[in-house]
Amino acid sequence: MTIYTLIREYDEIQPSVISVGDLYLKTPPTGFSTSSIGQKPDQTNGLSLCRGDVSSDNCKSCVLDASEELGKRCPYDKEAIIWYDNCLLKYSNKDFLGEIDNTYKFYMWNVRDVSKPEYFNANTKELLGSLVENAYKKPNLYATGEMEIEENKKLYGFVQCTRDLPNEDCKKCLDGIITELPSCCDGKEGGRVVGGSCNFRYEIYPFINT
Repeated sequence: MTIYTLIREYDEIQPSVISVGDLYLKTPPTGFSTSSIGQKPDQTNGLSLCRGDVSSDNCKSCVLDASEELGKRCPYDKEAIIWYDNCLLKYSNKDFLGEIDNTYKFYMWNVRDVSKPEYFNANTKELLGSLVENAYKKPNLYATGEMEIEENKKLYGFVQCTRDLPNEDCKKCLDGIITELPSCCDGKEGGRVVGGSCNFRYEIYPFINT
């Protein structure tokens, strides 16, 4: 099921969302794009990112849906961000590109508890940490993986950054949200921390598209 969260700041300015109107066309080939319209101090900047395992068609439809939803909900807002399972989209009158966004963030988790929380938490941290070491060195700043935690039982996960970040800042962003595991998902079978610049997710079932 598709989910989204929306955060925004209000201001009586021209509709900022038009600055991201072309992102649904620019993003699908690579899964990431940025856009800017206008001149400073009235410039508006936009960014869209699709999950690394999402097809071009699903990426396009997700970014288009996100753009339309922002247009409906935030037509005169100076800053907004929206997340779906398959993509995120944000715009701002600030020059945010290349900067870690720690302002906007949310947690989600599976309601089911694991039987051995300390053991499970340690494995989750280990898996995500290894994915970070892989992801931040890649051009697409994305990595997936799995590890066996019990006989016939595996843990699956992914980490991802927006590609406007320098590699070292991607690592910094991911390392930072992984420290929030105890607050987010302590002893839960699945969970995620989703921010404006990076996110992770883990589950005890396969959820990555292959």
